[in-house]
Amino acid sequence: MRDLVFRNITSPQKQRRILASSEVVDKDGVRNIIHRHFVCIVREIKDKQVAKPSPYMYVLRKRDSKEQEEKFFCRVKGSLCAVNNGRLFLILFMHSLRISLVPVPQGVSEI
Repeated sequence: MRDLVFRNITSPQKQRRILASSEVVDKDGVRNIIHRHFVCIVREIKDKQVAKPSPYMYVLRKRDSKEQEEKFFCRVKGSLCAVNNGRLFLILFMHSLRISLVPVPQGVSEI
């Protein structure tokens, strides 16, 4: 069985876009839960001196053999500058990925 959920949240006033997806897959007695999240913010820069935030990457992996669970989390933040029609823009972004592998409870049957 596979369940997918997509969300697209756009805010023109804040110049922000959020894309998110969640996926749940039950296969061979293992439930895979995958969450993806992407945030993008666009800001116009008036002066040529721009203070870009430092890039950032965080990775966490957790394995619990007693509970038979495994989890993975990764987050990447960054920024870049772009020029469009002579205007300078700062684009800030953040990606995150969370994966959980857990055993399916014995009483649950697939549909």
